[in-house]
Amino acid sequence: MARRAHEDTEPLLHSSHAYEDDDQATNKKKLSYEEAVEATGFGLFHWLLLVICGWANASDAVEILCVSFLLPTARCDLHLSSADMGVLTASIFLGMMVGGYVWGYLADRRGRRSVLVVSLAVNGVFGAVASLAPSFWLFLLLRFFSGLGVGGSIPVIFSYFSEFQPCLRRGAMISALATFWMAGNILAAGVAWLVIPRTSLNVRLSWMDFQSWRLFVVLCSIPSLSSALIFRLFMPESPKFLMEAGRETEALSVFQTMFRLNNNFAIKTFPASGLVIRPKEDGEKDRLGPRSFIGLLKQAFDPIKQLFVGQLASRSVALLIIFYCISFGYYGLWMWFPELFKRMEDGGSACANTSRIQSSANESCYPVKTAVYMEGFITAASNLPGNIFTILLMDRLGGKILLSVSLMVSSVSVFVIYVVKTKYQSLIVSCVFSGVSVISWNALDVLGTELYPTQLRSSALGFFTGVGRVAAIMGNVVFGQLVDSSCAVPLLMVSALLLAGGVAALRLPQTKQTELT
Repeated sequence: MARRAHEDTEPLLHSSHAYEDDDQATNKKKLSYEEAVEATGFGLFHWLLLVICGWANASDAVEILCVSFLLPTARCDLHLSSADMGVLTASIFLGMMVGGYVWGYLADRRGRRSVLVVSLAVNGVFGAVASLAPSFWLFLLLRFFSGLGVGGSIPVIFSYFSEFQPCLRRGAMISALATFWMAGNILAAGVAWLVIPRTSLNVRLSWMDFQSWRLFVVLCSIPSLSSALIFRLFMPESPKFLMEAGRETEALSVFQTMFRLNNNFAIKTFPASGLVIRPKEDGEKDRLGPRSFIGLLKQAFDPIKQLFVGQLASRSVALLIIFYCISFGYYGLWMWFPELFKRMEDGGSACANTSRIQSSANESCYPVKTAVYMEGFITAASNLPGNIFTILLMDRLGGKILLSVSLMVSSVSVFVIYVVKTKYQSLIVSCVFSGVSVISWNALDVLGTELYPTQLRSSALGFFTGVGRVAAIMGNVVFGQLVDSSCAVPLLMVSALLLAGGVAALRLPQTKQTELT
């Protein structure tokens, strides 16, 4: 029987070799999902997948963090107060909050790959167009639409990636994928360091001055656009999603491709005559059939309801608390690091002297102080030890322990940032916070993919990241409102929330090397 061509599985790494060889069929059997993943082996396909998905993850980091690096300069050109800067950094998170659940829901119904292509394209296009915005409010609106795209790609990329991984390697590989966030962070900091201080790159247009920070915004959109193109041309749909959708022939074709790449393009065929497809329950049938608007709305929110029923309820409540605490703390503080470093240029703590803070906020943005971007680059690079630590120990210790301990240590480090009195002490402690907090995010990425079944995985991650975006918005608004008058308050709030998140993590089940359901 001829294999059915399909748009989702036509790209990558696709093989046209038939797997139904009559001479070997008698020695094959139907395999379950986990058996099929194990049978493909581990090799070239998984490393290519890591690089491609990693680049997409890095592109999200670049798009989110680029705003924090342009603030010290753009605040003059867009005439921003500290409160305006807080709203601006919050705008992308508002878009991510809206986009996270919508894209996650569509990924569980329509497929991971198509959602990734569209969300990455939305991210890149609106990110690039924002560079031409002449006013603060238009720039704010375009950053919001860029956030809609980022909100989709972050949760879906981890669901997609995890569904190609054998269970014994899943924790380490997801941790490796999470390290690309650090790569994106370093890339954004490095490009900012190279581009923004160079006022020679400024161009006079008829309606505006195209300053170097606007060029930086354009450059930050390239990773997202290139990732969308790569997924559209080369990547297959998740085999786990295809099996859940009853598309056995296409799933088997993806496994065959994985098998051939992992076995150096061997002539031998994938050792399976078919796949064990789980029968759909009544509630899953015709999920995409005609519905009234109210019916579609109920259907869209049904996955959220399922997260808080039965054995999933306790873990969902714990994750709700953790996502809120870590997102408020990490994004609320991290997005303001460059501005805080700028305010510490003359020495001392950013919270030590209110009059000095006010004068710093009112001074000219030019000439650009390159030390701000160097310090941002160093802080970003300090993620590396934490990433290496999680790759080596995730499958040994499990995500639960790493998440809880790292959140508590992060809490202590933020409190110390408030206590220290010199610029260099603050930089050192900020690097400690960066290195430890990344362990929390890596562990959360692993736990989030392993705690929920396939039909809820992307929806769950989309929902919880949406909650995180609410917290990130609040964190940035709080910092913007209080950084000039009482910056000790947001710092101590961050420390307390990270501690609360660490305690909540103790309520999660251990998922070390478990099979995906």
